[in-house]
Amino acid sequence: MDELTAAGITEPDLRESYAECKRLNSLHGKTYYLATLLLPKEKRPFVHALYGFARYADEIVDDLESTLSIDEKASVLKSWGDTVLSDVRGGTSRDHIGRALVDTVIRFQIPIHYFEAFLASMTMDLSVAEYSTFTALHDYVYGSAAVIGLEMVPILGVRKDEELAANQAAEKLGIAFQLANFIRDVGEDLDRGRIYLPQDELEAHGVSPEMLRAKVVTPEIKELLRFQIARVRTLQREAASGIQMLDPVSRPCIQAASELYCGIVDEVEKIDYQIFTHRAHTSTWRRIRVASNAYVKAVRARQLS
Repeated sequence: MDELTAAGITEPDLRESYAECKRLNSLHGKTYYLATLLLPKEKRPFVHALYGFARYADEIVDDLESTLSIDEKASVLKSWGDTVLSDVRGGTSRDHIGRALVDTVIRFQIPIHYFEAFLASMTMDLSVAEYSTFTALHDYVYGSAAVIGLEMVPILGVRKDEELAANQAAEKLGIAFQLANFIRDVGEDLDRGRIYLPQDELEAHGVSPEMLRAKVVTPEIKELLRFQIARVRTLQREAASGIQMLDPVSRPCIQAASELYCGIVDEVEKIDYQIFTHRAHTSTWRRIRVASNAYVKAVRARQLS
């Protein structure tokens, strides 16, 4: 049985929307997509729908080949986002991504304010280039990453009495994923005119924006990156207990995602923090090892469920 049928998705236009979300996931989010394969078939399409929504909005903002101005991108993002949010409130959509998202939101009663927060952060990317403190950055990463974890919790499954704690853990893990990406992508973000490392933390480590723009790793920049990496690992560690609150059939997926996404910082260390000349990436061997171990756990959990 295919995933859509297993999930009870039978209407042709809706299946087409979910298929498009899956295509975006498999094309642009390979680690994320690999992790979704560890979920039972009937859960995967709904995770793809969340990814499809997030990726489509992100593409509007960060398409470097686009000839649109910042104001034009902001207008396109607002128009599309407002339409999808209106569709969510109305319970139906004709948008090729919105159909799947609306269906997923209704099935799992996911709060609409998560999607509003995400779109607000995407809009910030068009106008905010630097963040003065981690508190200021947190406002951005809540919408760009934490809400993704929060949206996932109802799909993954959690007991009602543990929902609050699971949500807190999901928020921390989502932020950890985002911060790990920021560490890896400092150079790429500079090319987009953005610095996601808080300004007061740069100053505390003797690093200026000009030093980052020079794209030469200095001892000060290494210390700054070590500080950022420690924060990622702390958040990952604090989120670990929340994974155990999820439906047993979902745990292997999130455990694998945690190791692979947060593992980016391990790879930064392996390249001696040379983030401007090397792109830190999880090795194929590590992906295979993590996925294989998680697959065994996933099969066992399904057998026991």
